[in-house]
Amino acid sequence: MENHMSYQAPSDSATLASARSKPPEKTGTWKEFIAVTKPGIIRSNLIAAFAGFWLASQWDIQIGLMIMTLLGTVLVMASSCVFNNYFDRDLDMKMERTRKRSLPTGRLTPKVVLWYAIILGVVGLAMLFIFSGVLAGIFGIVGMFVYVVIYTLWLKRSSTWSTSVGAISGAMPPVIGYVAVTQTVDMGAWLLFALLFLWQPPHFWALGIRRVEDYRAAGFPLLPVVKGIKRTKIQMIPYVALLVPLPILMYVYGYTGIFFLIISLLLSVTWLYISIKGFRAKDDEVWSRKVFLFSINYLTLSLIVLVLDTVH
Repeated sequence: MENHMSYQAPSDSATLASARSKPPEKTGTWKEFIAVTKPGIIRSNLIAAFAGFWLASQWDIQIGLMIMTLLGTVLVMASSCVFNNYFDRDLDMKMERTRKRSLPTGRLTPKVVLWYAIILGVVGLAMLFIFSGVLAGIFGIVGMFVYVVIYTLWLKRSSTWSTSVGAISGAMPPVIGYVAVTQTVDMGAWLLFALLFLWQPPHFWALGIRRVEDYRAAGFPLLPVVKGIKRTKIQMIPYVALLVPLPILMYVYGYTGIFFLIISLLLSVTWLYISIKGFRAKDDEVWSRKVFLFSINYLTLSLIVLVLDTVH
Protein backbone atom coordinates (compact mmCIF):
# COMPACT_ATOMS: atom_id res chain seq x y z
CA MET A 1 0.00 0.00 0.00
CA GLU A 2 1.15 3.50 -0.73
CA ASN A 3 0.59 6.96 0.62
CA HIS A 4 -1.76 9.07 -1.48
CA MET A 5 -1.50 12.55 -0.01
CA SER A 6 -2.79 14.06 -3.24
CA TYR A 7 -6.07 12.14 -3.24
CA GLN A 8 -8.88 14.65 -2.85
CA ALA A 9 -12.50 14.26 -1.84
CA PRO A 10 -15.10 15.24 -4.42
CA SER A 11 -16.58 18.66 -3.98
CA ASP A 12 -19.77 18.48 -1.96
CA SER A 13 -20.01 22.03 -0.66
CA ALA A 14 -23.61 22.40 -1.77
CA THR A 15 -24.61 19.15 -0.11
CA LEU A 16 -22.86 20.09 3.12
CA ALA A 17 -24.35 23.54 3.16
CA SER A 18 -27.79 22.09 2.64
CA ALA A 19 -27.27 19.52 5.38
CA ARG A 20 -26.08 22.18 7.82
CA SER A 21 -29.03 24.41 7.06
CA LYS A 22 -31.56 21.74 7.98
CA PRO A 23 -32.93 21.94 11.51
CA PRO A 24 -32.23 19.01 13.83
CA GLU A 25 -34.67 16.13 13.48
CA LYS A 26 -35.04 16.01 17.25
CA THR A 27 -33.01 16.88 20.29
CA GLY A 28 -30.40 14.46 21.62
CA THR A 29 -31.55 11.67 23.89
CA TRP A 30 -29.64 9.12 25.94
CA LYS A 31 -29.88 6.81 22.92
CA GLU A 32 -27.92 9.36 20.87
CA PHE A 33 -25.15 9.39 23.47
CA ILE A 34 -24.97 5.62 23.29
CA ALA A 35 -25.05 5.53 19.48
CA VAL A 36 -22.18 8.02 19.15
CA THR A 37 -19.91 5.57 21.05
CA LYS A 38 -20.46 2.94 18.29
CA PRO A 39 -21.81 0.10 20.47
CA GLY A 40 -21.13 -2.54 17.82
CA ILE A 41 -17.40 -1.80 17.86
CA ILE A 42 -17.36 -1.65 21.66
CA ARG A 43 -19.17 -4.98 21.97
CA SER A 44 -16.72 -6.91 19.78
CA ASN A 45 -13.70 -5.31 21.40
CA LEU A 46 -15.08 -5.92 24.88
CA ILE A 47 -15.25 -9.63 24.07
CA ALA A 48 -11.63 -9.43 22.90
CA ALA A 49 -10.55 -7.66 26.11
CA PHE A 50 -12.34 -10.31 28.17
CA ALA A 51 -10.63 -13.07 26.19
CA GLY A 52 -7.23 -11.49 26.83
CA PHE A 53 -7.94 -11.19 30.55
CA TRP A 54 -9.20 -14.77 30.73
CA LEU A 55 -6.24 -16.19 28.80
CA ALA A 56 -3.80 -14.52 31.17
CA SER A 57 -5.77 -15.57 34.25
CA GLN A 58 -5.92 -19.24 33.21
CA TRP A 59 -9.28 -19.70 34.98
CA ASP A 60 -8.02 -18.07 38.21
CA ILE A 61 -10.18 -14.98 37.82
CA GLN A 62 -9.90 -11.88 40.01
CA ILE A 63 -13.46 -10.62 39.59
CA GLY A 64 -12.82 -7.08 40.87
CA LEU A 65 -9.79 -6.57 38.64
CA MET A 66 -11.66 -7.98 35.67
CA ILE A 67 -14.64 -5.66 36.13
CA MET A 68 -12.50 -2.54 36.52
CA THR A 69 -10.28 -3.48 33.56
CA LEU A 70 -13.22 -4.14 31.26
CA LEU A 71 -15.00 -0.97 32.37
CA GLY A 72 -11.89 1.16 31.87
CA THR A 73 -11.32 -0.42 28.44
CA VAL A 74 -14.93 0.21 27.42
CA LEU A 75 -14.70 3.88 28.40
CA VAL A 76 -11.43 4.35 26.50
CA MET A 77 -12.89 2.68 23.40
CA ALA A 78 -16.07 4.74 23.72
CA SER A 79 -14.04 7.93 23.99
CA SER A 80 -12.06 7.06 20.87
CA CYS A 81 -15.23 6.37 18.90
CA VAL A 82 -16.85 9.62 20.06
CA PHE A 83 -13.72 11.55 19.03
CA ASN A 84 -13.94 9.78 15.67
CA ASN A 85 -17.56 10.89 15.25
CA TYR A 86 -16.63 14.43 16.25
CA PHE A 87 -13.78 14.82 13.76
CA ASP A 88 -15.58 12.99 10.95
CA ARG A 89 -18.87 14.88 11.22
CA ASP A 90 -18.45 16.75 7.92
CA LEU A 91 -17.30 13.64 6.06
CA ASP A 92 -20.19 11.65 7.52
CA MET A 93 -22.61 13.95 5.71
CA LYS A 94 -21.33 12.64 2.38
CA MET A 95 -21.97 8.94 2.97
CA GLU A 96 -25.35 7.26 2.84
CA ARG A 97 -24.29 4.92 5.64
CA THR A 98 -23.35 7.72 8.05
CA ARG A 99 -25.31 10.85 7.14
CA LYS A 100 -28.09 10.05 9.62
CA ARG A 101 -25.74 9.93 12.61
CA SER A 102 -26.32 12.28 15.56
CA LEU A 103 -23.81 14.98 14.56
CA PRO A 104 -24.61 15.29 10.82
CA THR A 105 -28.32 15.56 11.63
CA GLY A 106 -27.74 18.05 14.44
CA ARG A 107 -29.33 15.92 17.16
CA LEU A 108 -26.11 16.39 19.14
CA THR A 109 -23.91 19.49 18.97
CA PRO A 110 -20.15 19.29 18.33
CA LYS A 111 -19.33 21.01 21.64
CA VAL A 112 -21.33 18.50 23.67
CA VAL A 113 -19.83 15.55 21.79
CA LEU A 114 -16.27 16.86 22.24
CA TRP A 115 -16.68 17.21 26.01
CA TYR A 116 -18.33 13.81 26.13
CA ALA A 117 -15.29 12.26 24.41
CA ILE A 118 -12.84 14.02 26.74
CA ILE A 119 -14.66 12.95 29.90
CA LEU A 120 -14.98 9.33 28.77
CA GLY A 121 -11.28 9.21 27.89
CA VAL A 122 -10.03 10.77 31.13
CA VAL A 123 -12.18 8.51 33.31
CA GLY A 124 -11.34 5.38 31.30
CA LEU A 125 -7.57 5.95 31.32
CA ALA A 126 -7.63 6.84 35.02
CA MET A 127 -9.37 3.55 35.78
CA LEU A 128 -6.83 1.57 33.78
CA PHE A 129 -3.82 3.24 35.41
CA ILE A 130 -5.25 3.02 38.94
CA PHE A 131 -6.81 -0.44 38.91
CA SER A 132 -5.21 -2.37 36.02
CA GLY A 133 -1.61 -1.16 36.12
CA VAL A 134 0.72 1.11 34.21
CA LEU A 135 1.04 -1.20 31.20
CA ALA A 136 -2.73 -1.39 30.74
CA GLY A 137 -2.93 2.41 30.94
CA ILE A 138 -0.10 2.86 28.43
CA PHE A 139 -1.73 0.50 25.94
CA GLY A 140 -4.98 2.41 26.46
CA ILE A 141 -3.21 5.63 25.49
CA VAL A 142 -1.58 3.95 22.48
CA GLY A 143 -4.95 2.70 21.28
CA MET A 144 -6.58 6.12 21.63
CA PHE A 145 -3.69 7.99 20.00
CA VAL A 146 -3.52 5.67 16.99
CA TYR A 147 -7.28 5.69 16.43
CA VAL A 148 -7.97 9.38 17.01
CA VAL A 149 -4.81 11.11 15.81
CA ILE A 150 -3.03 8.81 13.36
CA TYR A 151 -6.08 7.09 11.86
CA THR A 152 -8.96 9.58 12.11
CA LEU A 153 -7.16 12.91 11.70
CA TRP A 154 -4.38 11.86 9.36
CA LEU A 155 -4.35 8.59 7.40
CA LYS A 156 -8.09 8.14 6.92
CA ARG A 157 -8.09 11.34 4.87
CA SER A 158 -4.82 10.88 3.04
CA SER A 159 -3.59 7.32 2.60
CA THR A 160 -4.48 3.72 1.85
CA TRP A 161 -2.32 2.86 4.88
CA SER A 162 -5.17 3.95 7.15
CA THR A 163 -6.72 0.49 7.50
CA SER A 164 -3.49 -1.32 8.36
CA VAL A 165 -2.14 1.29 10.76
CA GLY A 166 -5.55 1.80 12.33
CA ALA A 167 -5.63 -1.93 13.09
CA ILE A 168 -3.05 -1.27 15.82
CA SER A 169 -5.70 0.46 17.92
CA GLY A 170 -8.21 -2.33 17.35
CA ALA A 171 -5.66 -4.86 18.62
CA MET A 172 -5.20 -3.09 21.96
CA PRO A 173 -8.26 -4.35 23.94
CA PRO A 174 -7.13 -8.00 24.32
CA VAL A 175 -3.61 -6.82 25.17
CA ILE A 176 -4.99 -4.47 27.84
CA GLY A 177 -6.97 -7.33 29.35
CA TYR A 178 -3.93 -9.61 29.24
CA VAL A 179 -1.36 -7.25 30.80
CA ALA A 180 -3.81 -6.24 33.54
CA VAL A 181 -3.25 -9.76 34.87
CA THR A 182 0.37 -10.48 33.94
CA GLN A 183 1.80 -6.94 34.29
CA THR A 184 4.23 -7.89 31.53
CA VAL A 185 4.32 -8.18 27.73
CA ASP A 186 5.11 -11.78 26.85
CA MET A 187 4.37 -14.12 23.96
CA GLY A 188 0.72 -14.40 24.93
CA ALA A 189 0.27 -10.65 24.59
CA TRP A 190 1.94 -10.63 21.19
CA LEU A 191 -0.18 -13.53 19.89
CA LEU A 192 -3.39 -11.80 21.00
CA PHE A 193 -2.21 -8.59 19.34
CA ALA A 194 -1.45 -10.50 16.12
CA LEU A 195 -4.87 -12.15 16.09
CA LEU A 196 -6.80 -8.87 16.28
CA PHE A 197 -4.33 -6.92 14.13
CA LEU A 198 -4.34 -9.40 11.24
CA TRP A 199 -8.12 -9.87 11.38
CA GLN A 200 -9.05 -6.21 10.88
CA PRO A 201 -7.76 -5.19 7.40
CA PRO A 202 -9.38 -8.06 5.42
CA HIS A 203 -12.56 -7.64 7.48
CA PHE A 204 -12.75 -3.90 6.77
CA TRP A 205 -11.66 -4.17 3.13
CA ALA A 206 -14.53 -6.62 2.53
CA LEU A 207 -16.87 -3.88 3.74
CA GLY A 208 -14.97 -1.38 1.59
CA ILE A 209 -15.53 -3.48 -1.54
CA ARG A 210 -19.25 -3.74 -0.74
CA ARG A 211 -19.56 0.02 -0.32
CA VAL A 212 -16.80 1.18 -2.66
CA GLU A 213 -18.96 3.80 -4.42
CA ASP A 214 -20.12 5.22 -1.10
CA TYR A 215 -16.51 5.64 0.04
CA ARG A 216 -15.55 7.05 -3.36
CA ALA A 217 -18.32 9.65 -3.16
CA ALA A 218 -17.16 10.68 0.31
CA GLY A 219 -13.55 10.97 -0.85
CA PHE A 220 -12.04 8.39 1.48
CA PRO A 221 -8.79 7.01 -0.02
CA LEU A 222 -9.69 3.46 0.93
CA LEU A 223 -7.72 0.75 -0.87
CA PRO A 224 -10.62 -0.42 -3.12
CA VAL A 225 -11.24 3.20 -4.13
CA VAL A 226 -7.64 4.13 -4.89
CA LYS A 227 -6.13 0.85 -6.10
CA GLY A 228 -9.19 -1.09 -7.21
CA ILE A 229 -10.99 -4.22 -6.08
CA LYS A 230 -8.52 -6.72 -7.56
CA ARG A 231 -5.58 -5.10 -5.77
CA THR A 232 -7.60 -5.16 -2.55
CA LYS A 233 -8.27 -8.88 -2.94
CA ILE A 234 -4.53 -9.46 -3.37
CA GLN A 235 -3.77 -7.34 -0.31
CA MET A 236 -6.19 -9.34 1.84
CA ILE A 237 -4.41 -12.66 1.26
CA PRO A 238 -1.24 -12.11 3.38
CA TYR A 239 -3.27 -10.99 6.40
CA VAL A 240 -5.60 -13.99 6.26
CA ALA A 241 -2.70 -16.38 5.53
CA LEU A 242 -0.80 -15.14 8.59
CA LEU A 243 -3.80 -16.00 10.76
CA VAL A 244 -3.30 -19.70 9.95
CA PRO A 245 -0.22 -20.31 12.18
CA LEU A 246 -1.61 -18.37 15.17
CA PRO A 247 -3.68 -21.21 16.70
CA ILE A 248 -0.68 -23.51 16.22
CA LEU A 249 1.53 -21.10 18.15
CA MET A 250 -1.13 -20.66 20.86
CA TYR A 251 -1.13 -24.44 21.30
CA VAL A 252 2.65 -24.92 21.09
CA TYR A 253 3.33 -22.23 23.69
CA GLY A 254 0.76 -23.79 26.02
CA TYR A 255 -1.85 -21.04 26.10
CA THR A 256 -4.72 -23.05 24.61
CA GLY A 257 -5.70 -26.68 24.15
CA ILE A 258 -6.37 -28.94 21.19
CA PHE A 259 -9.93 -27.70 20.59
CA PHE A 260 -8.83 -24.12 19.90
CA LEU A 261 -6.04 -25.44 17.68
CA ILE A 262 -8.42 -27.48 15.53
CA ILE A 263 -11.38 -25.07 15.38
CA SER A 264 -9.40 -21.85 14.86
CA LEU A 265 -7.14 -23.53 12.32
CA LEU A 266 -10.14 -24.76 10.34
CA LEU A 267 -11.71 -21.30 10.45
CA SER A 268 -8.48 -19.64 9.28
CA VAL A 269 -7.99 -22.08 6.40
CA THR A 270 -11.63 -21.68 5.37
CA TRP A 271 -11.30 -17.89 5.34
CA LEU A 272 -8.15 -18.17 3.24
CA TYR A 273 -9.97 -20.47 0.81
CA ILE A 274 -12.91 -18.05 0.48
CA SER A 275 -10.49 -15.15 -0.04
CA ILE A 276 -8.62 -16.95 -2.81
CA LYS A 277 -11.92 -17.89 -4.48
CA GLY A 278 -12.64 -14.17 -4.67
CA PHE A 279 -10.39 -13.86 -7.73
CA ARG A 280 -12.95 -15.91 -9.68
CA ALA A 281 -16.02 -14.30 -8.18
CA LYS A 282 -18.55 -13.12 -10.75
CA ASP A 283 -20.24 -10.75 -8.33
CA ASP A 284 -17.79 -8.86 -6.09
CA GLU A 285 -20.56 -7.45 -3.92
CA VAL A 286 -21.96 -10.90 -3.11
CA TRP A 287 -18.48 -12.28 -2.48
CA SER A 288 -17.42 -9.37 -0.26
CA ARG A 289 -20.61 -9.69 1.78
CA LYS A 290 -19.82 -13.37 2.32
CA VAL A 291 -16.27 -12.54 3.42
CA PHE A 292 -17.46 -9.76 5.72
CA LEU A 293 -20.01 -11.98 7.48
CA PHE A 294 -17.53 -14.86 7.73
CA SER A 295 -14.92 -12.58 9.27
CA ILE A 296 -17.34 -11.58 12.03
CA ASN A 297 -18.18 -15.21 12.77
CA TYR A 298 -14.49 -16.11 12.59
CA LEU A 299 -13.53 -13.68 15.33
CA THR A 300 -16.52 -14.43 17.53
CA LEU A 301 -16.04 -18.19 17.41
CA SER A 302 -12.26 -17.94 17.79
CA LEU A 303 -12.54 -15.82 20.93
CA ILE A 304 -15.26 -18.01 22.47
CA VAL A 305 -13.25 -21.18 21.90
CA LEU A 306 -10.09 -19.44 23.12
CA VAL A 307 -11.80 -18.66 26.42
CA LEU A 308 -13.31 -22.13 26.82
CA ASP A 309 -10.07 -23.91 25.88
CA THR A 310 -7.60 -21.80 27.83
CA VAL A 311 -5.06 -24.10 29.49
CA HIS A 312 -5.16 -24.08 33.30
